[in-house]
Amino acid sequence: MTGKERHVNSTTTIYDTPEHQTLRDQVARFIAKEVEPHADAWEEQGFVPRDVLRRMGQAGLFGLMYESEYGGADADALTNLVFAEALSQSTYAGFIITVLVHTDMAGPHLHHAGSPAQKDKYLRKVTAGELICAVGITEPGAGSDVAGIRTKAVRDGDHWVLNGTKMFITNGVKGDLYFVAAKTGPGKREVSMFIVEKGTPGFTVGRALKKTGWLSSDTAELVFDNVRIPAANLLGEEGKGFYSVMKNFQTERIALAAMAVGHCTRALELTLDYVRQREAFGGPLWNQQAIRQRLSMLDAKTRAARAFLYQCAWRVTQGHDIVQDVSMLKALTGELVNEVVQNCQQFHGGMGYVRETAIERLWRDARILAIGGGATEVMLEEVAKRY
Repeated sequence: MTGKERHVNSTTTIYDTPEHQTLRDQVARFIAKEVEPHADAWEEQGFVPRDVLRRMGQAGLFGLMYESEYGGADADALTNLVFAEALSQSTYAGFIITVLVHTDMAGPHLHHAGSPAQKDKYLRKVTAGELICAVGITEPGAGSDVAGIRTKAVRDGDHWVLNGTKMFITNGVKGDLYFVAAKTGPGKREVSMFIVEKGTPGFTVGRALKKTGWLSSDTAELVFDNVRIPAANLLGEEGKGFYSVMKNFQTERIALAAMAVGHCTRALELTLDYVRQREAFGGPLWNQQAIRQRLSMLDAKTRAARAFLYQCAWRVTQGHDIVQDVSMLKALTGELVNEVVQNCQQFHGGMGYVRETAIERLWRDARILAIGGGATEVMLEEVAKRY
């Protein structure tokens, strides 16, 4: 990265520690060596190779917020944000989301709600990358509306029996351990979470889904047909799963916001480099006032969003209820990344529409960030009802 690029992707914040920069450097080295040279093949095959994920686990990158006794680093939300943002400097978002679902969207359910016996059985392997996680909440008729899920679990002696379907599940095809939300009572919010292992009879991948972006991330429909799981696989308290899901949305949405900001900074770096070199109308594109000014404003918006992102993560470390702030953050960054990346792609001209170029990947992969993990409209409603 050149000095000019570093200026765009300025990493210094009032929250930083030397350990944060060490973590950024470690992640950058991993991406440069293990991801960017190889990930075109992953886009073609539709998933990230398991050995790459294991190497991330072995490097200590899969359990930053987990307890040290389970292979974690006992880190706080700010450190976890540094990891997510550093990871999002990759131009392969399918790889990024494969990791972040494991570390920030699925694994935390076990970390927060798991019993000592459940953690002892699974968490070390999750941290080491030996077991890859997925979380099953979204359904064909219930996405951001968690209370609307229809998958049911009925107690039968020493087991629970699950029936239902989940949709748009990241790591759904290649995952090993699934944390599944199901209704366990008549109340709208009587939802419980369950641990379901791959290979459990009656649990199948209905189909692998073909997506516009995130091509190196496997996404699936999951089917539960009279799936019997031990009563010991209830994750947390019966009937309290709705609140567990709501609690983890803070972590999930900060991670997605970090992904969006990471895409913005990377797209700006690539575009500034391109417009300084691309000759048109008798000189580099950078000589065109309109381009200079639009890129400057996009950079300003990105830096403002990044400051808000770090403020939110810091407030989590202080124990504040920041549902409104995180909802604002998710809505803001999901829309901003699409504005930034589309403008950056525009300034690449025809090359920005060519497959296998970094800016084209960023453009198509950014679109989902205004939808997944809470659509912009849903997030703004969460904001409005808290005034």
